[in-house]
Amino acid sequence: MVGVMLGVTVLIVVISVMTGFDRELRQKVVDWDAHILVSTDDVLRDWRDLTVKIRNTPDVVATAPYVQGPVIVEYQHQRLAPLIRGIDPVEEEKVIPELKKFIKKGSLDLDGESTVIGIELARKLHIDVGDKLTVYSPGNLGDILDGMKELEKSKGDEERKAVDKLREVVLPKELTVTGIFETGHYMHDSEFLLVPIYVGQELYGLGDALHGITVRTVDPYGAERVKREIEKFLQPPQYAQTWIDMNNQFFEAVRLERTVMFFLLFFIIIVAAFGIMNTLITVTVQKTRDIGLMKAIGAKIPQIVGVFLGQGIIVGLFGTLMGLGLGMTLVRYRNEFKDWLASTAHIEVFPSKVYSLAKLPAEVVPRDVAIICIGAFLICCIFAFLPAYRAARLDPVKALHYE
Repeated sequence: MVGVMLGVTVLIVVISVMTGFDRELRQKVVDWDAHILVSTDDVLRDWRDLTVKIRNTPDVVATAPYVQGPVIVEYQHQRLAPLIRGIDPVEEEKVIPELKKFIKKGSLDLDGESTVIGIELARKLHIDVGDKLTVYSPGNLGDILDGMKELEKSKGDEERKAVDKLREVVLPKELTVTGIFETGHYMHDSEFLLVPIYVGQELYGLGDALHGITVRTVDPYGAERVKREIEKFLQPPQYAQTWIDMNNQFFEAVRLERTVMFFLLFFIIIVAAFGIMNTLITVTVQKTRDIGLMKAIGAKIPQIVGVFLGQGIIVGLFGTLMGLGLGMTLVRYRNEFKDWLASTAHIEVFPSKVYSLAKLPAEVVPRDVAIICIGAFLICCIFAFLPAYRAARLDPVKALHYE
């Protein structure tokens, strides 16, 4: 009974957590990323005309320009290499309405030389609202190399001019931190800083060009259909990606892991069912004389089967019910249990750095719970039926031969 209980408990907890993890991951992605991203292999120069066409596409709610790429940031001799996302706050809020709710400190103020950074990035740099952050961009790397070559060849006044030119090229941006955001997604919170779009354009030397356009649709799960409509007027190397395309590896990994875990953990119940079968086989051997006597006085096969099958059904039923109760309890208090393990046994069950989520998510799907409980009960019944049928087929003459 305990074996069945543990099998059902573990299955309910693991499947609920994996389902919740998939749901939470998708929600975090939808809250932070646009439903569709229109970009190119180089830069978008005719983005204004393209924006008009995209906005006229059916089921498109809003669009916003963006610049995104890696930079080097420095604060008090600490250096990291996060990603900048240059945005127009007014247009970006139309594409990502949840943007302001992520601000945990300060405000979404991107006027002038300012930036809003992720909470994990702020912790790593030990930086706070009001501090100034130095940003170096790899976008002008080609200009730096050209300047160094020119410096090597120049002499006298030409050398001084070349040095001044090089100094202008490598001069970093100094941005004031006006806000700190927290999405709950570790990768977003540790690797992004938001800047005004013109700052992103300056850092990457884009002029008036962009890296892409973000698009919000009526339904995020219908983005694939809208993407196909947008692709009709895109010119190579321009392309469109949905939020599912951009994060497909994560979603597929979670789906595959959930399926594999379901089948692997179901073997716990099968092992428990083997225990039930072995117990009943032992009882059958021990009760050979009694079975022979009952059959000799007229007991029928269904009656004998019912005695032993009933024992297996009781074990399976109560084991399943106890597993259901314990599993639902653990799902309800999963985060408290996780924190207790971390503080008492120093076991980190769900590290946020690995899984990109601050809390252990879970979602109980009635269909999954029903499949687990009914499957466990049926397995116990099937494994109990085998020794029960063996007992019922016992020849009373052989059973009572030595009595």
